[in-house]
Formats: sequence, structure tokens, C-alpha cells
Amino acid sequence: MNRRAYKKEKKKSSKKRKFLTVSLIVIGSLLISLSTYAVFLTKKAETAADKAFEIVDNRDQSPLRDEKVEPLNDNVSVLFIGIDDSEQRGQGDTNSRSDALMLATLNNKTKTVKLVSVPRDSYVYIDEVGYEDKITHAHSYGGTRASIETIEDLLEVPVDYYVKMNFDAFIDVIDALGGIEAEVPYKLLEKDENDQRTVALNPGLQELDGREALALARTRKLDNDIERGKRQQMILSSIIKKASSASSFTKYGEVIDAVGENMKTDLTFDEMKSFFEYIKKGMPQIDTLSLEGYDDMSTGVYYWKLDDESLDETRDILKSHLGLQPETSNISGNNSDTSSNYAADSRP
Repeated sequence: MNRRAYKKEKKKSSKKRKFLTVSLIVIGSLLISLSTYAVFLTKKAETAADKAFEIVDNRDQSPLRDEKVEPLNDNVSVLFIGIDDSEQRGQGDTNSRSDALMLATLNNKTKTVKLVSVPRDSYVYIDEVGYEDKITHAHSYGGTRASIETIEDLLEVPVDYYVKMNFDAFIDVIDALGGIEAEVPYKLLEKDENDQRTVALNPGLQELDGREALALARTRKLDNDIERGKRQQMILSSIIKKASSASSFTKYGEVIDAVGENMKTDLTFDEMKSFFEYIKKGMPQIDTLSLEGYDDMSTGVYYWKLDDESLDETRDILKSHLGLQPETSNISGNNSDTSSNYAADSRP
């Protein structure tokens, strides 16, 4: 090799070493930044979780459990309570009704989720007042405790944990995630969080922001409570899907901020972290269940009267999924696909 070729090769080798060094520095800096961000998120989430933590009337565990469960090791259930309130409405926690009630059972072995939505106008027995009424009223009668106890009486399974959010938190979380994908079944003009009819949507699969998703979750004038429940299940599944995607990692700080003062839960921070096992490999399998029934106006007040057979089938599925009885096969017609088309049935 002549002198000129040697110098040229040496210069080329030097450039490679510099490129490699710069690359290692960039990668190292990125890893340090991600680690620092992860630590920041952990501290931020822990602070938010401590602020949101609220045990209901010294209820350490469900009376349907022999001992307290642990999400990391046991099958557990979580009741999601959406409150019909916002900063604009200002009804307060004790006076508001529940606008959405969804019970999720989580199987620790299969890392699967069963999600059942209870129609807000379901005619059920409410122990808090000692008579039957719309399940949405349970919260206004006795707050979170009354809602939990009513769900336990209805579905005959323990409610191990609850998560309660109002309209503001719902909107802000979805916006912090950058919106979600959802199927709009028909053209609608629905109320926003300020009860103004300003949200207009056309049918089809599309990206929705927080206020649009809220409008879709609330609407029911063109169908019924069952279809409304399916939409709420679809929206919750979409939130989980978006939150479990790698692209959402950088948005977690905003999501934590979005929760703010608008969420209450009896999950500790360590218990919350246990649920990451369900999403660390991506979107978990979520089977949605519906409580079938029929419209009833016989008293002059609208109720959703639950079908006893459908209710019994749902109870069996939930109990099996929680390991409280031998596993049963999924019963045809009870599981529903939240991405399916929605029929527009008339209702009073």
C-alpha cells in the first residue's frame, strides 16, 4: 500500500471511529434520558396515586372475599364509575349520579379481561334505600359505597377495587393520549361537557378527541342503553389500546396530569403497577359482555328491565373468570364485539 492510500485508509478509519463514538454517545444519552423520564414518571404517578387514593368507609376488602386479593398474584375485579359531573356542572361528589358503570374482571393466569357494562337505567334493588330503582341513582343515594354494593348484589361477584372519574378527567385523559380511534354508528349532534349541543359527528371509524368521545359515550337517543354500554366498552378498550402502545410512552406525564383532582380510587400505587403485567405485551384480550333486557314504561317512568337468563349467564362467566367456580364455556349471544355495527332501535 502506498503512502497516499495508507493516509486515505487511516482517515476513513478515523471517521468510522468518530461516527461510532458519536453514535454511542447519542444512544447512551437517549437511554439516560429515557431512564430519567421513567424515574420522573414514576415519582409523578406515585404522587398522583397518593392524591387519588380513597378507601370507601373503611372497606378494606369485599365481604364476598375470605381475604384481601393482590393484583400481582390473584384474579381481581375493578369497577369503573363514570360520574355525571364536571367542573362546569359543579354537582359535587355526593349529589351526582353514575353515568357509566363497567365491571372488569382480570384473570392473572391468562392475562385476559372480561368487561361488562351495566345500563344506567337498569331496574335493580338498592340496599342503601331498601327498594328497587335505576342503578344510576345508587351513587346519589350513598356515593361510591352504594354503587359498589349494588353491583355486588346484582352480579354476585366481589368488587375488589374501584376507579371513579368525572367528565373532565375522561376528556383530558383522551386528549393527553392524542385522541382515540372509535366507530361512530350514526350521524349525531350531542351535548358537550357543558351540556351544550355542539358535538357533531358523522358515522364511520375515525379519530376522536376527548369531548367527541364523551359525546359518543353519552348518546343513546337513537338506540338504547345496551348499545350505549357497548359504545362505552369500545371507548374504554380504545383507551387501553392507545395507552398500551409504545408511541404513548412520552404522553404518560400528560395523562397523569389529566387525572388531577378528578379521579378517586382505592388502588395503591404498587397495586396499580401490578396491572402493567396485562399490557406489557401490548393490547390484552378483552371480551365484552352485555346485560340484555327490555324497555319498560309501565309505571310512567322509563326503566331497563334486565333479562334474568342473560343476568345469570353473565354472573356465571364472571365467576368463572375470577376462579370462583369451575370454568364455563362462553355462552352464545352474551359476548359482544364492540367494533360491530349498531342497530338503531327506538326507545321511549
